[in-house]
Amino acid sequence: MAGYLETDVLIIGCGIAGGTAALQLADAGISVTIVTRAKPPEESNTYHAQGGIIYQGKNDSPELLATDIQRAGVGYNNPEAVKIIATEGPPLVKDILMDRLGVPFETTPNGELSRVREGAHSSSRILHVADRTGKAIEVALMNVLKSHPNITLLSGHTAIDLLTPSHHSTDRLAVYAPLSCIGAYVLNQDEDRVIRCLAKNTILATGGLGQIFLQTTNPPGARGDGLAMAQRTGARLINCEFIQFHPTMLYHQLGPNFLISETVRGEGARLVNADGTPFMEKYDPVWKDLAPRDIVARSIYQEMLKSGAPNVWLDLRSYIKPQRIRDRFPAIYDECLKYGIDITQDLVPVVPAAHYFCGGVWVDKWGRSTVRDLFAVGEVACTGVHGANRMGSTSLLEGLVWGNRAAQKIIKQLPDQTYYDNTKIPDWQDIGDDLPDPALVQQDMSSIRHIMWNYVGLIRTTPRLERALSDLRNLEIGIERFYRVTRVTDGVIGLRNAIRSAIVVTLAAWSNKTSIGCHYRE
Repeated sequence: MAGYLETDVLIIGCGIAGGTAALQLADAGISVTIVTRAKPPEESNTYHAQGGIIYQGKNDSPELLATDIQRAGVGYNNPEAVKIIATEGPPLVKDILMDRLGVPFETTPNGELSRVREGAHSSSRILHVADRTGKAIEVALMNVLKSHPNITLLSGHTAIDLLTPSHHSTDRLAVYAPLSCIGAYVLNQDEDRVIRCLAKNTILATGGLGQIFLQTTNPPGARGDGLAMAQRTGARLINCEFIQFHPTMLYHQLGPNFLISETVRGEGARLVNADGTPFMEKYDPVWKDLAPRDIVARSIYQEMLKSGAPNVWLDLRSYIKPQRIRDRFPAIYDECLKYGIDITQDLVPVVPAAHYFCGGVWVDKWGRSTVRDLFAVGEVACTGVHGANRMGSTSLLEGLVWGNRAAQKIIKQLPDQTYYDNTKIPDWQDIGDDLPDPALVQQDMSSIRHIMWNYVGLIRTTPRLERALSDLRNLEIGIERFYRVTRVTDGVIGLRNAIRSAIVVTLAAWSNKTSIGCHYRE
């Protein structure tokens, strides 16, 4: 079965970046269709973000924020992008999140906004909603988007591939035109049909790719869908070796991939060995437990190698009062308690995990990719803000800023745009009739995750990366054949995108022979 849909703007993904773009466009009277693969549309990387979002501290300034971002990014940042986020970000937090959406950021007893400090920040400038900041933002955003008259929200829909005349048009001469994006083929999961969705502008907001690693803090949908689709389209990708590993994921055999937020260390908790001895001072005497994430993650890895232990521990009990722990970190407290860990009394076992993708689809200051009418915002995009390593709480702010910027650019250019002739874009053709065996999909995903974790993880070597490339390329041959002879499903689409994204990351890591930021070569 097939279907057809036309919309001014197609947005693939619905976290803070895609949601902000949708809100600004819809408020301007533009028809927007949002596609998200998750059944509950709130499900996104944003929803699971615990830490917070940058605002403005006392005695703070855009210049000071920019300096901190560039220090964390090892000076590899795009200066123009850093200036944009530092100057436009805090005002947008007030205008959109506070005034338009009413996000209930925490306040002090005297009614002022509660601001905390995180690693690599020189000021207490982070706003939060306990340890559920991303959830509070996403829920507030979705409450508005779901009821907006100019927005069509398609949850349970998976983008298969972006549509480009040069790849898909029945007009053979379209191959000579500059690359452009005119929408996407989209799978309706429940009805098992593919929709040709044509749009004047398309925004990728698909999030990250943590699920290509064995240990990750990311939700199930973060498998590199947007990155892989953009590459197949011909978009330029950059900085794809820079995978930030969060230092502290809960380590428990039966536990979930649950993040222990950096704000726990911002409140005073320390990383310790089994005997309770703090160790970060050995690796970074200045910042200690609040050092940039790549330093903290590698330090933990080194301590695990020295001791032979499968994890290190986070000590809250010795440094934060029990009631403060329960008040400040209710989600972390409740989640750990499910597994018999009382964070007010016990040391918390933690390990590093793939957390944030600093590279992605190259975009300019308006979120435009190298493919005409294709924008990318949020984690799938690379604005250059993060450089070689992301500073805590910049990701939500970047999504907010570039979601807004992409919308403003589209608002200006839309009146001069027209739809591509839909009769020249054929309906989707499913070659295979058989549904894929889920056991085969799971096994291939497991292979990708183990290869990436063992060979393209925290510490990379030339032999490991060469082995990874060999194994991944062989695996991709089989996966592409599998994709072409079975009926398309969300699982098969994700598997195809995961293997492509894994190869993109590994090739970038192999090409960059120099250790910098969160890319570490031995």
